[in-house]
Amino acid sequence: MKGLILSGGSGTRLRPLTHTRAKQLLPIVGAPILHHILDSLEVAGIRETVILISPETGDLVRESCGSSWGSMNLEYVVQDKPLGLAHAVATARPLLGDDPFLLFLGDNVLKGGIKKYADEFHSKNMESMVLLSKVDKPQQFGVAIFEGEKLVGMIEKPKNPPSDLALVGIYFFNNKIHKIIENLKPSNRGEYEITDAIQGLIDDSVKVHHMRVDGWWKDTGLPEDLIEANKLLLEDVQTKVDGVVSGGRITGKVIVEKGAKVENSYIEGPVYIGKNSIVKNSNISAGTSIGKNCRINTVDIGNSIIMDNCILSAVSYPMSNCLIGEGCTVKGNIDTRLNVVLGDRSVLEVPD
Repeated sequence: MKGLILSGGSGTRLRPLTHTRAKQLLPIVGAPILHHILDSLEVAGIRETVILISPETGDLVRESCGSSWGSMNLEYVVQDKPLGLAHAVATARPLLGDDPFLLFLGDNVLKGGIKKYADEFHSKNMESMVLLSKVDKPQQFGVAIFEGEKLVGMIEKPKNPPSDLALVGIYFFNNKIHKIIENLKPSNRGEYEITDAIQGLIDDSVKVHHMRVDGWWKDTGLPEDLIEANKLLLEDVQTKVDGVVSGGRITGKVIVEKGAKVENSYIEGPVYIGKNSIVKNSNISAGTSIGKNCRINTVDIGNSIIMDNCILSAVSYPMSNCLIGEGCTVKGNIDTRLNVVLGDRSVLEVPD
């Protein structure tokens, strides 16, 4: 089985951060989302993966992931226009051949990875399988239609959802899906929908199996989703202190990477502190990831993502639910609770 990861799209809902990078390269727990996905595919035993990229951010993705990932070979294909998930599969068809494949949306995060689902698909020689998760707002997703326990249909972002079981952005197909996609027509949105392709399989009497995901699943399309995914992933880490800690106190699960220093600070895990970062005289609360080469001094922050090369200094009021882009500076006498999204190399400074 091959892998197909979709790493295109403009990521407009994550601007200004996606003005300077692909949304799939935004970090959670110290690594881009896309890297976490590649780790998951390799653990599942996949050895050949195609990454679909856009003309705008494709070079950044290639540079980040390279031509191999552990024991897995990587190839790339460009989707010139974002015309839907089924169109993405058609674009990648020359590299997929007739092999069964796993389709993984590159901004999705799944607890525990995909090995158990890949094993189920392979061991039972299935023709297709979708993963489902119960959601609060099914109008925002592709939704499954059931008759009893039988999956009988799919509908994309319905106004009146027939169920609260949404399609997780992870699908398994054999080569029968390609013939269906060849005959698809664009939806009302002008896109070639993967839900229409799955419906085509069902209409052709191809059994579409389904499994409900264990634990959480996050589509990281919004800043708050990215922060939540970071928090959830942090809950599964194990304490590892390769840096230097002096003074203060550490509780809960905390990772302090090599070269990092924590001085006279209180760290309440789960928290991640990246390589060569220095944290002084600060309170770092649960759900926070700090990137590489950051300088954090006299700051109280929780449930946030601070990307590489940031400076946070003498911020007078607690910060929470923040998404701080790479190379940002935040300092000064800020007298209201800070809850912001800052694009790369932004400066937020309030003079005394």
